Amino acid sequence: MNRVDNRPAAIFLMGPTASGKTALACALAERFPLDLVSVDSALVYRGLDIGAAKPDRATLARHPHRLVDIREPHEAYSAADFRRDALLAMDEIQRAGRVPLLVGGTGLYFRALERGLSVLPDADPELRRRLAGEAAAIGWARMHARLQQLDPLAAQRIRPRDAQRIQRALEVIELSGKPLSKLQSGPGDRLPWRLLKLALVPVDRAPLHERIARRFDQMLADGFLDEARRLRALPAWQADLPAMRAVGYRQAWPLLAGEQDAATFRDRAIFATRQLAKRQITWLRSELDARWFDPDRDGLAEIALEALHLAGIGAHPSR
Repeated sequence: MNRVDNRPAAIFLMGPTASGKTALACALAERFPLDLVSVDSALVYRGLDIGAAKPDRATLARHPHRLVDIREPHEAYSAADFRRDALLAMDEIQRAGRVPLLVGGTGLYFRALERGLSVLPDADPELRRRLAGEAAAIGWARMHARLQQLDPLAAQRIRPRDAQRIQRALEVIELSGKPLSKLQSGPGDRLPWRLLKLALVPVDRAPLHERIARRFDQMLADGFLDEARRLRALPAWQADLPAMRAVGYRQAWPLLAGEQDAATFRDRAIFATRQLAKRQITWLRSELDARWFDPDRDGLAEIALEALHLAGIGAHPSR
């Protein structure tokens, strides 16, 4: 006997950077009773507009995105913060008789929302200062090598230059006596929603790479470096702030400090963005219950619309 799934419906629209997620989300919202929730670790920050490819004002006016512009650049925002805020937004949307569509490319946020977060020890400021002092003396590469010995699985997921995550992983090990990877594999508070997962994954990456380069050149034409200068002039600016380490911004700081030429900056920023897209696609391969769509396929919006129909999500009666 089949059981009826009475959980409220929610949609995940995932994909690498520059794959057309925002355009598709807005197209779906024109036809279905959907409210959009951003799943992007850069878009939460005010002032990160051009370089973060934040939807423009006209788009946000017609299709508001929740969890955009909710933090100042110097403020921290964690996966736990996102999960709390996203759940509140989803509940509000559901109570209004609509369906939440969560759109973005931050896999960590999607995973935290769906699977919950294991209970980890609270941050220890004194321990963090000591770890930062050690890193200043020997470098984050050697701190990463230490993590490799203590928690190989975590070290595999964390890049050698990701100081914030290396520090947190080492902190958790010292505070709990257990590897971060083991704690994160424990049961979490899973999402009580019926999910439809849509993933934009290109069959051929060449068009994606071309879009990344074109989009970055358009960002430069739109004043990205002026935006980066304004951010760098903020009193609380530090290059290692999470907001300031977003792709594109991180590559801009050496240029603005006079340590790099414009051509090198452009090449490195485009390369870093392509590498980000590669990591996002690799993560999407682990989402075995997602429906994959080639963003370069003709008729993409209609194909996605059909997926929503099949999932039992009703269209607007007036459209």
